[in-house]
Amino acid sequence: MGPRSLKVVLTREAGKNDSLEEWLPQDATFTEVPLTRTRYYEPQQVMAAVEKSDSHGRFRSLVVTSERSHSYATLAIASSTSDVEVFSVGPATTAALESQGVHVHGQGDGGSLTLAGQIVRGPVLVLGARELRDGLVDVLRERGLDVSVVACYETVALVPSETEQALLRAGDVVFIGAPSAWAVARAFVDARAWIVVPGASTGAVVAAEHERVIEGWGPHLRQRLANVE
Repeated sequence: MGPRSLKVVLTREAGKNDSLEEWLPQDATFTEVPLTRTRYYEPQQVMAAVEKSDSHGRFRSLVVTSERSHSYATLAIASSTSDVEVFSVGPATTAALESQGVHVHGQGDGGSLTLAGQIVRGPVLVLGARELRDGLVDVLRERGLDVSVVACYETVALVPSETEQALLRAGDVVFIGAPSAWAVARAFVDARAWIVVPGASTGAVVAAEHERVIEGWGPHLRQRLANVE
């Protein structure tokens, strides 16, 4: 990229990009172009779905796949055994859970699939998005664990303005948090741009259409992005 600073586009919804900013090279410039918004389900709706599971009241492992699901964790814990083990995806999810007094037994980074080796007790309850696409559920079921999946929210695509489209086209680096965001961004990003995704599931979706993909969100990105060309 030469001596000029990286132009970074952060596409998570408004208010959700603070942690990403901390991982950028110091000389990078960034702008926010939200490509999705979250529609949360009512707690009663989520609880009704949990209660429909044959394993209601017997869950021994609880997986909270994103920060957006953390507020439903106490409802899920009430439907679990007293020794339930709670697992989270990403430091932001862990911090959100612990802020409401939930002890996190294990944390996965770069997607929920990274938790597969830590979860050994079933039945398992997974809280996440309606369009959950990670392979964790399949892996756990292949190992013989009983897994129930309950949606807590869904992401709704936003239509970027002409100005926002131009910002996406000009970005050297574009952060994409989910396949739903990529579905919007793919028409506008430059082929030479680097797309940074949280984990393998979103990475696979992006890589099917774009060559330059960096998987894994975290502090290590500062050095990684400082060296991109």
